[in-house]
Amino acid sequence: MASDRKARRRNVSAVRRAWFYCLLLSLPGLLFAGILLYQEHTTAGPLILAVVCLLIYMLLIASNLIEGLVRPLQTLSNVVSSLREGDYSFRARGAGAHDAYGELAGEVNALADLLQKQRVRSLEATALLARILEVMHSPLFAFDRDNVLQLVNEAGVQLLGIPNARCFGRTARELGLEGLLASADQSIHSFGSKPNRWLLRKAAFRQEGAPHILLLLADVSRPLREEEQAAWKRLIRVLGHELSNSLAPIKSIAGSLLARAEQMQGDEITVRDFRRGLGVVESRADSLHRFVQSYRVLAQLPPPVLKSVPVAALVERIALLEQRVPIQLDPGTPATVHADPDQLEQMLINLLTNAVDASLANGAKPIRMGWKSDDSYLSIFIEDSGQGIANSENLFVPFYTTKPTGSGVGLALAQQIARAHGGEIRLVNREDGEGALATVRLPLE
Repeated sequence: MASDRKARRRNVSAVRRAWFYCLLLSLPGLLFAGILLYQEHTTAGPLILAVVCLLIYMLLIASNLIEGLVRPLQTLSNVVSSLREGDYSFRARGAGAHDAYGELAGEVNALADLLQKQRVRSLEATALLARILEVMHSPLFAFDRDNVLQLVNEAGVQLLGIPNARCFGRTARELGLEGLLASADQSIHSFGSKPNRWLLRKAAFRQEGAPHILLLLADVSRPLREEEQAAWKRLIRVLGHELSNSLAPIKSIAGSLLARAEQMQGDEITVRDFRRGLGVVESRADSLHRFVQSYRVLAQLPPPVLKSVPVAALVERIALLEQRVPIQLDPGTPATVHADPDQLEQMLINLLTNAVDASLANGAKPIRMGWKSDDSYLSIFIEDSGQGIANSENLFVPFYTTKPTGSGVGLALAQQIARAHGGEIRLVNREDGEGALATVRLPLE
């Protein structure tokens, strides 16, 4: 307000100076006119009338002159004021005139056009950035110097599980992101209840001069799983090759010696122990060979041959294969998946066999099996009443098993089949009682 009053006083002083200079400019003319009229012995009445008319004429000329100078300056002032307030629709008139005012008006209009173009580009860039953030699948967060959230995209809102309006203005500690802020760039973290693993990317930027920190989380669960799976396959190939090369001659030599042992003469106890030892060697070599072959199936699983598979017929057929415990079917709405029927059957057989074994170890209670579907995904579930899962971290790791006669292939092969179809298997303890719940999530056709 004080600056506006000072500017107003400066404008008034400029106008008064203009009037003062016009008066000084006209004063010699008035004096010479008065002197000439006086020398002509003009009477007082006509002399005063002539001086007054001449003064009025000069005042009108001065008024128009000052108006012609002040009005364009006021117009330019209004245009510049509109530009300062962000309104770029006003333009100064007279920009085509070949004079100083025309040049000034042209420069002001050019500045207005430039600012308007920059404003449009800025709005378009902001809209594009907002659209990019909206469609990004990677969660993104921006915090100010006080660790208060200032920006989050839709993927970040879904990861936090908090409505968008309640995210802003909350600190990183309140949102559970304080550990990410303190972590190093390109480190891997687990966040929330999901088993995903996130690669953290951090960057610093400034907004209105204040420092901010940008956090970007990239889901690397699938690449890490693929790399881990490739490592297991390479290990299985190497072990399978070396073991097969060693077991084949061991089994052959043990069989040959056992056949010759039938004709051995000597102490009966020694001969019996010799035969028993060779039998054990041959039996274990054969078991190890079968063990290695089962892992080769895991390492050499072919790509799925996709066909349309009705879910109801598939689940009912798998349920009929198991007769050790009762299978309770819980059918959902009719659905069709685009999958390899043979691999899908093998996956469900492995899961159902695992559930039946768990149920037999806890009283042979019935098993519930069924499916549910929504617009884009199918969920097949198998619910047992066993003793539950003791170690959930190694469920799908090859070679890991809790069964005395298990090979650690069934669940790993089932998970590999599910991922080859773009799906995932989750195996968790039931919340409503004893046992575990296996859920296969597959994309619908």
